[in-house]
Amino acid sequence: MGENMSKRLKLVTASESEMEERSFPNPFPDWDQGVLTAANSAADSGVGTSEPFDGNGKVSEAFQKKVQNKIKDLLQQMEEGLKTADPHDFSAYTGWTGIALLYLQLHRLTREPSHLQRALDYVKRTLRNLNGRRVTFLCGDAGPLAVGAVVHYKLKNQAESQECLTRLLQLQRSVVSTDSDIPDELLYGRAGYLYALLYINKEIGPNTVDDAVIAKVVGAILESGKNLSKDERKTDRCPLLFAWHKKQYVGAAHGLAGIYYMLMQPGAKVSQEVLNELVRPSIDYVRHKKFRSGNYPSSLSNETDRLVHWCHGAPGVVHMLLMAHKVFKEEKYLKDAVECGEVIWQRGLLRKGYGICHGTAGNGYSFLTLYHATQEKKYLYRACKFAEWCLDYGTHGCRIPDRPYSLFEGMAGAIHYLSDVIQPETSCFPAFEL
Repeated sequence: MGENMSKRLKLVTASESEMEERSFPNPFPDWDQGVLTAANSAADSGVGTSEPFDGNGKVSEAFQKKVQNKIKDLLQQMEEGLKTADPHDFSAYTGWTGIALLYLQLHRLTREPSHLQRALDYVKRTLRNLNGRRVTFLCGDAGPLAVGAVVHYKLKNQAESQECLTRLLQLQRSVVSTDSDIPDELLYGRAGYLYALLYINKEIGPNTVDDAVIAKVVGAILESGKNLSKDERKTDRCPLLFAWHKKQYVGAAHGLAGIYYMLMQPGAKVSQEVLNELVRPSIDYVRHKKFRSGNYPSSLSNETDRLVHWCHGAPGVVHMLLMAHKVFKEEKYLKDAVECGEVIWQRGLLRKGYGICHGTAGNGYSFLTLYHATQEKKYLYRACKFAEWCLDYGTHGCRIPDRPYSLFEGMAGAIHYLSDVIQPETSCFPAFEL
């Protein structure tokens, strides 16, 4: 008994010291109404203020200018760095499709034709390198084909856009096949293919991908989830259960949060009955795994409160909770999402870097999503403060990622986040939010 207890204490102590090692102490004062009052009085008296808001409670012109200048600077650094990047990595996660997505985002915000042309250059590079090994948006052929279809559509290259779309839809056979060993999660599984279809309908227009195609993919995900739940004897508690490499992950990238989030997307057209009977109780099952801190474990069997990343932990789960609040109209989901926000504010400036998968920019997106859901200025303020941290890119002594200029691990992701902070009303976590 005593030995077990000391092991348990050791585990808790280790996790506390690791928490400190994984993130920097947050140096920023938290939001209070005084910030807006100070901005108001400064604006009224013509005095500049270092806070991100102007007198009307909007992101100030001075802050926007600072961010725009940093984006220009980082884009130059990124382009220079990409000269030595892996020429064969076509993925959205760490390769050329991710860079095309960034330029699509910059075109959306600025309407600058050169950004769309740049996106096309990168798309052409990706389409030459497809290997047929994976089917998802982030790590497989579906990402380059979906982004290719959208870029060509925007450039009015109808034939090229249609060809990309046809090839994307051909992947469906392996996704829905009952013999397939494809998992269900976002990075390598069916939810990642589903995202590609929903992305097409959002960017090109509803019904570009037929409802019947989407229904088959959704059906395969639901069937898989029900089967594992039955095998694990959890049908009553968690009717939809999913595993990746035999581990029941919780987070957005490999886990339940990412899959449930995709199933709740309006474009997935899952019936209210299925949402109520299968998705909602499964989400509640995950909610009961929450740590006292408000954070979530990386997998259902994990008891250490360590990771505060989009891929594992509160920054990914918050998106699922906010979507559940939207779909089921129950306050408990919003309450849990707000708790996630507190954890991210305390522990979200990550030593791992500035990226969006497991970095500060991805954590900042949690605040933008909370701002959309609540319209509370506190979350916009916090998003701006995480952006401010990213303005000092490279000066904090963070770990340098393996693909330092990529969308999900590196600089491209931080640029994407900074561009969204300038126009927060339309912000969208790339390759995830719709």
